[in-house]
Amino acid sequence: MSSSISSAASTAANASAAALVTSQGIGSGLNIGAIVSALTSAYGAGQSNMLTAQQNTLSAQVSAYGTFKSALDTLQATLTPLQTPSQLAAFSATLGDTPVATASASATAAAGQYALAVQNLATAASLSSQAFTSSSSAVGTGTLTIAAGGASASLTIDSTNDTLAGIAAAINGATANPGVSASILTTSAGARLVLSGTATGAAKAITVTASGGNGGLAPLVYDPANATTNLTQTQAAQDANFTLNGYAGTSASNVVVGAVSGVTMTLLKPTAANTPTTLTVGPNTAAAETSINTFMTALNGVLTSIQSLTGYDPATQTAGPLNGNATLESFQRQLQDVLGQVQGGSTSGIKSLSDLGITANPQGTYDTNTTTLGNALAANLASVGNLLGGAQGLATKINNLVTGFTQVGGLLDSINQGLQAGLSNVAQEQSQLQAELATYSATLTAQYNAMDVAVAALKQTQTYLTAEFSGGTVGNQSSNSSLSSGTTSTKS
Repeated sequence: MSSSISSAASTAANASAAALVTSQGIGSGLNIGAIVSALTSAYGAGQSNMLTAQQNTLSAQVSAYGTFKSALDTLQATLTPLQTPSQLAAFSATLGDTPVATASASATAAAGQYALAVQNLATAASLSSQAFTSSSSAVGTGTLTIAAGGASASLTIDSTNDTLAGIAAAINGATANPGVSASILTTSAGARLVLSGTATGAAKAITVTASGGNGGLAPLVYDPANATTNLTQTQAAQDANFTLNGYAGTSASNVVVGAVSGVTMTLLKPTAANTPTTLTVGPNTAAAETSINTFMTALNGVLTSIQSLTGYDPATQTAGPLNGNATLESFQRQLQDVLGQVQGGSTSGIKSLSDLGITANPQGTYDTNTTTLGNALAANLASVGNLLGGAQGLATKINNLVTGFTQVGGLLDSINQGLQAGLSNVAQEQSQLQAELATYSATLTAQYNAMDVAVAALKQTQTYLTAEFSGGTVGNQSSNSSLSSGTTSTKS
């Protein structure tokens, strides 16, 4: 009988266990998924935390070097106007009556004051024809020659383009156009051909002659030299006339170059009679002061950045991402060496930044005394330019120092490449760890599932045996009680 019971129990248990495989933990009552997840996390925690820490450190360093380079780029951008002495020590030109003219000065200008009077502006020629019925009115055929400023273009006018509009198009489309623009002006009186010079000056007067054809082009002829003026001159081509300190001058353009050394004037309108305006040429100390102050702001930005990235805050017990970094500390030392240099051989009294009112403060940055700077610029702008610019100027030396760090293939570029390679290696190790943990998780899951099946089989065996020993009625409480008490009854 026992053999029969054992065989039947085994068959029932296997069948039930097979049904339970599809749901983890049904047999054992355990949360297999949570157990495997926790064990897998614990198994990889040490290496995972180490790799994450490495990744965070490298990423923080990449960001920190990026912040440092950005500060250097900002500093370098401010050096351009300081590196060329003539650019920093530039002159400005101003007019007392700005509606009359504007002016600018180059590095070759010299300080001075001039009385400017403008009699008339330079103008371009403008001619207008008689009124025709419309722009499509036929004018005539032949050869029309347009000349201005010693250049000319001969146009063939035939039945395809003998209208007012056709002639205007032929003039504008001429490959050898001498600088004449044609348009149609339509009013209540009719349509007129208008010829306008594209350049000012007496030498740019326009002439128009005609030959051949049916003679219909005669109304468009304007040839004062031969007493033929069938077009109306609405504006003459003339030079600008002006005086400087009472001396007469002329210009074909309203942009006057060279009348005052290094100065360009743009004439805008005639002055009132006998009331010249004042042209003042002098050192542009305001622009120089702005350039220097912009440089100092960027310089302090670099120094503050270095302090933040390499320092340690005892109040928060927090170190910068590049705490104790040799690269940034080396740059700072070299920069301070340049800033502290004294220019030998100068007789102007401007030999160092301290002569400009620029001095180091206890916070590790620099202060600027605006009064001292302003006085130095006003007293000797050229010497300030020489201190900062030129081959041996402070701005040039700082630019060379910064370039060595920031250029492609430079020190910061090499460091960044190394950090990026480190991040790539960490990412690769993290991928390998994830693959290892996936394998480990799968192994644990298989082992726990096998255990779960075994437990399920044992439970089914127990259920079967309980039923058998209770006379086939699983719910018979007296039989269960007898079995549980270890007693049996037999019949003779």
